[in-house]
Amino acid sequence: MRRSAADKARKLLKTTTSTRSLSSNSASHRPSPLPRFPLSPPPPPPSSKSSPLSQFALRFLTSLPSPSSDSMAPPPSSSLTVDTLNPKVLKCEYAVRGEIVTLAQQLQQVLQENPGSHPFDEILYCNIGNPQSLGQQPITFFREVLALCDHPAILDKSETQGLFRCVALLKVSHVSADAIERAWQILDQIPGRATGAYSHSQGIKGLRDTIAAGIEARDGFPADPNDIFLTDGASPAVHMMMQLLTRSEEDGILCPIPQYPLYSASIALHGGTLVPYYLNEATGWGLEIPELKKQLEAAKSKGITVRSLVVINPGNPTGQYLGMVFHNLAIYAYRFLLRTTSVKLWNFARKKVYQENIYVPDKKFHSFKKISRTMGYGDKEISLVSFQSVSKGYYGECGKRGGYMEVTGFSPEIREQIYKLASVNLCSNISGQILSSLVMSPPKVGDESYESYSAEKDGILSSLARRAKTLEDAFNSLEGITCNKAEGAMYLFPSIHLPQKAIKAAEAAKTAPDAFYCRRLLNATGIVVVPGSGFGQVPGTWHFRCTILPQEDKIPAVVSRLTDFHKGFMDEFRD
Repeated sequence: MRRSAADKARKLLKTTTSTRSLSSNSASHRPSPLPRFPLSPPPPPPSSKSSPLSQFALRFLTSLPSPSSDSMAPPPSSSLTVDTLNPKVLKCEYAVRGEIVTLAQQLQQVLQENPGSHPFDEILYCNIGNPQSLGQQPITFFREVLALCDHPAILDKSETQGLFRCVALLKVSHVSADAIERAWQILDQIPGRATGAYSHSQGIKGLRDTIAAGIEARDGFPADPNDIFLTDGASPAVHMMMQLLTRSEEDGILCPIPQYPLYSASIALHGGTLVPYYLNEATGWGLEIPELKKQLEAAKSKGITVRSLVVINPGNPTGQYLGMVFHNLAIYAYRFLLRTTSVKLWNFARKKVYQENIYVPDKKFHSFKKISRTMGYGDKEISLVSFQSVSKGYYGECGKRGGYMEVTGFSPEIREQIYKLASVNLCSNISGQILSSLVMSPPKVGDESYESYSAEKDGILSSLARRAKTLEDAFNSLEGITCNKAEGAMYLFPSIHLPQKAIKAAEAAKTAPDAFYCRRLLNATGIVVVPGSGFGQVPGTWHFRCTILPQEDKIPAVVSRLTDFHKGFMDEFRD
């Protein structure tokens, strides 16, 4: 930086001096070549008639150190090291893309460069809910509408309808009439029909209208488009609310343990405190009021003000479905805590990104908003934020980054601050906004796409249910492993009872015992799972999270590799 500035100053000075020399000599005389300036020239004498600009350049050069000076090195206080980074960033951890995943990516590169170098030929990523990366196909109707919206010139061509009719008669694949009609409807709601333009900070009004209508149809209670904030997936919405609620380390967020690391990471980034409430593994990862009260009182004794209660349904990483009884219990607990403590819970945060992923035939998704309204609680009684994402469900559109939050029960003044935070980010991406509206308003009975859409949706969900059952049975057949039933979402969270010899080996390796197990599993089989310590767990217990997302024809390989590895691991470390 300093050398560059010095070079510019020399050029400026040279140009100024050359101009002065030319003006003081006759045209018949060639100006004498300028002498080469040292890097640190003496200042000009007082009688110098140099211009103010050249005087400034000389003063600047005089202040610079010589190239050989040790002072050219930046002082230690200005150098960037890990120790000088924001400590909140250092405290933040995100296990699903952590150390083991980094190792897996390195192994994948080795396999590509040197096939046969390991006892497996591919890496099976069971660490993250990323369906399409593992072969799940997108929903055709959604992608047709997106494609037409992104290139509306296709719709304006008179040949489009003729082409549609022609291919329909031939009974070959074609863009459905309702996809074309939906694209027109959406484009008419976008100013300028431009999906590459910024939108309103809360999202395109017409798309929020569609989402609100979908929520109302699902729950049977009114939904206001002005309560909807469209976001790039659910994560930015969670960060936004954490930023709004967290003032210091004395502000706490009640989170279920185990929990999705997004919450612990965002709480750390914004400088708050995670207040855990442990789910009961013995009762299928249930919530219990005594546990909530215990943790709330413990936080209060430490001077922590709990400002929000987080509930994830279906569970991540646990995969449990929180049915009607749980909803009633959670809302009762929320009201109970408000009545019996001096702590004011500002927010009842609810994440429902897996609302379609329910594999238990006799259970159906019910939103917390629906249950709270059914119980007679309105906006004045409960402040509720519900998060939704297009990344999960049966659609699995992770890369499109679409989502929304519905904000109810907040004063106009607080709503204004939420809007301000949304405005800082300008808006969410338009493709994600469109997808969010499609998810909440898919094809209906009578639409041309309905049968194919339903077949794709049912095929994905039924396959996920079969995969979940196969993996659940496999885990429960292994020595020292117990696994609760996967009722929803995309994950299993088996408990592993490790031998003391394995725990001591992990301690010697300076790593958590479950991380030690997961690393050994990866190196032996190529299967990537996430240690339970990355999600939180009851002290002294060990788990790992495994997605059910590898394609169904690969599940037998996952089971076979894991079974062989586990048997060998237990024999090696048997006490």
